[in-house]
Order: sequence, then C-alpha cells, then structure tokens
Amino acid sequence: MNHLSFLLLLMIGPLFSEEWPQWRGPTRDGRVPAKTAPWPKSLSGENLKLIWKTDLAEGYASPIVSGDRVFTVETKSKQDEIVRAFSRTDGKQLWEASWPGSMRVPFYAAKNGSWVRSTPATDGKSLFVGGMRDVLVSLDVQSGKVNWRRDYPAEEKTPMPSFGFVSSPLLDDENLYVQVGTALRKIRKSNGETVWQALADDRAMFGSAFSSPMRATIAEKDQILVQTRSLLGGIDPGSGKPVWTTPVKAFRGMNILPPTPLGNQVFTATYGGGAFAFDVTGKEGELKATQQWNDEKREGYMSSPVVIDAKIFLHGRDKKFHCLDPVTGKTLWSSEEKFGEYCSMVVQGKRILALDQRGILLLIEADPAKFKLVSQVDLETPPTWAHLAVCGDELYVRHLKGLHLYRWQ
Repeated sequence: MNHLSFLLLLMIGPLFSEEWPQWRGPTRDGRVPAKTAPWPKSLSGENLKLIWKTDLAEGYASPIVSGDRVFTVETKSKQDEIVRAFSRTDGKQLWEASWPGSMRVPFYAAKNGSWVRSTPATDGKSLFVGGMRDVLVSLDVQSGKVNWRRDYPAEEKTPMPSFGFVSSPLLDDENLYVQVGTALRKIRKSNGETVWQALADDRAMFGSAFSSPMRATIAEKDQILVQTRSLLGGIDPGSGKPVWTTPVKAFRGMNILPPTPLGNQVFTATYGGGAFAFDVTGKEGELKATQQWNDEKREGYMSSPVVIDAKIFLHGRDKKFHCLDPVTGKTLWSSEEKFGEYCSMVVQGKRILALDQRGILLLIEADPAKFKLVSQVDLETPPTWAHLAVCGDELYVRHLKGLHLYRWQ
C-alpha cells in the first residue's frame, strides 16, 4: 500500500464508521449509537445541507446504509420491484436488480399506494429484500447478484398477502426472522430454507401481517417478540415454540407497530384498540402475559414509538405526539398541534428527530413534563412514509419520488 492509499483509508474510514443496516437502525429501536456526535441545537438552513439526491419510483421501504453504499427499493410502473445500490459519497448508482412484483392492495388502503413496503436488512455481505407478492430475495451486497430467492405463494401455495409483504427482516449471525408466508419464520441466511415457522394464520385477510419482529430478553428469557394481526407474543428463537401469547384488539387486525420491550413489560398501540401494556412473568420458559392497562384513546397507526428515560413517546392515529408512563398508563402530555399522519422517530440522548410524512423534519426535546418542539424545517419533498436513516452527521430521506442525503453542519 502506498502513502497516498494509506491517507485515503484514514480519511474514508471515519466517514463510513456508522451504519444503518436495517429498519429503525442498528438496534432496531430508532436509537443512534452512543458515539455519534451531538446533533445541532436547531434545524436552521445553515445547519442542514443537501449533499446529493436521486430520483426513484414509489416506495415505502426505508433506505439502509452499510459500508460505502446505500440501498433502496421501489415499485416502477406498477410492474417491477427494483433494488438499487448507491455510493454514499456522491449518490452514483453502483448496481440494480429487479423482478416482476406488482400487486393491488384493497380499495380502502389504496390511497396510500400499492408499492413496496418491507425495508431490507444487510449483514454487510448479503442484502435481504421482501417483495410485495411474498417473495424474499438474498442479493450480494457488492454486485447485486441473486444468492437465492423464495416465492412462498408459488413454492408452498400460501395465499397472496392482501396488503403485500410488509414486515421488515430481523437478522442474527446465521438466520433472519420475518413475517412472511402466513407465519413468523426463522430462515437460514445462507440458502433461504425455513428453519421453523410460528403463529401461522392463512386467513385471506388476517394472515397478511404488518408488524416487524424485535428481539429481547424478558423475564430472563431470550425471545423474538412479534405481533400478528390478532396476537402479541414471544417466540423461542431456537425451537420456534411460543413462550407466551395474548390477544390484542385492533380494527380489521391493524396491529402495525412493532412490540416495544421495557424490562419485563411489552408495549404496543393499535388502530382501533388503543395503547396496551403487558407484564410478562414466569419461570423456566413458562411465561404469561398479564394486561397492565389499556388506554383506548391513545390509538396507534404506523408510527413506531421510542423510549427515553423509561417513558414512551408515541405519535398516534390522532396525529399528535404523546408521552406515556408505561407503569401507570397515564398520558403525561399530548401535543396541542397535529402533525402528519405518520412520523418516523430517531433518538439521541433526550432528543427526538422526527420526519413527518409531509416532509417536515422536527427536532423535539423529550421532556416528560410537556411537549417541546425545539425547531423544524420543511424539506419540501414529496410525501415520505419511509423511516428516516441517520448515520453520524448523515440524514437519509426516502420520499415517494427519490432519495436525499443531508449532512449536519
């Protein structure tokens, strides 16, 4: 290695040290790594600079970031699903892969579009992508070449999901966990084979799960937390056997949010059911979930909550932000102002960066005493239903017509 190459490595290394390899970030809870430099005190124009942008077809899948590249998914001309890899440095396309993948969602959901919804995940070597027609594909990160492909309706005769493949994959060293093919499945990353499946539901409408799995240790038991269209539960990652389950009320099974663990408690909020907290207790894997409280006024929609200092910050179906005490179920405050239908939230310390579906970026102080909007800026983008990705001083915004990279100044 010559002297110039060594200097370039020194320059590039820190720039790409932080990644966003899956939905909601490295720890899957919207929290940026502790080593990340503090965010600016405000979102004024001089503090946020557009570095590059690229046009794309529609999609809800969030961008993910690994190494020197960014990955996105889109649905083009109501026919094809396209995966693209871009350079983090300048936004130039590095490769693309595509397949036929269009489908039409039910009429009452059509206003939000029939494009790809599941956010991919990567381990740095392979990229795992969910297509609308219940197709799961593994791609090589460097080349975009297909490693393997699983078409569940074609291979296993499972029903086509009414709302498409929505759940976003969760990875461990050897496997991935995702709701696909009418069940929560553990799937080998190497070849796409199903190790086990749990909580199967092949009903035409209710088998099409929305929620994405989480992993947590609750009551000293490692488990995959999952929310189906009708149940909330913990699954043993080794055997696939349910450790505990409990019904969750929702209108038309709209259990969309991921389960949120808080110690031995699990929180969720549903459309038509309100906000719930369950206490999970027991011994030697024999666990039971007991409902602690249910606030029917605090309905969830599609915005995943975040937890700061043991308080839950939720953007609800009513378009307001709320701060909830998970122990008592009491609403500590609700914002007076209504925002967009959806907000993705990222946390650093006691501050929340929220991307409103209208393209408005909000900086919020997570104060349990009152709602504190520190500053906001209108990015003037088309609507954005994809989750914000934050890597150090980089902010990736995937809106319905493209991808923007901003950088803190």
